[in-house]
Amino acid sequence: MSVLRSVVLFVLAALAEIGGAWLVWQGWREHRGVLWIAAGVLALGAYGFVATFQPEAHFGRILAAYGGVFVAGSLAWGMVADRFRPDRYDVIGAALCLLGVAVIMYAPRG
Repeated sequence: MSVLRSVVLFVLAALAEIGGAWLVWQGWREHRGVLWIAAGVLALGAYGFVATFQPEAHFGRILAAYGGVFVAGSLAWGMVADRFRPDRYDVIGAALCLLGVAVIMYAPRG
């Protein structure tokens, strides 16, 4: 059950961080306004709290593993929000990152 909880928390963290960054991007670069930026800042703040609920106690391990989730999540977000089409190297890179997440977070430790 802790692996499932951890995966759900990683997904929530990715939604908050990537969504928050996207909102700031839209507000500033696409000139959508200060409300978009403010919503992005709030989402980014929420991201900061999500990791604290991970069952793993080591901050460095959580953040290192989350980096792989961020890479794959960013490509997925781009596909949905901006109609970005990743090429095979994007997909291979994201898969390698997720493999790294699995090794860092879920490998058996003695």
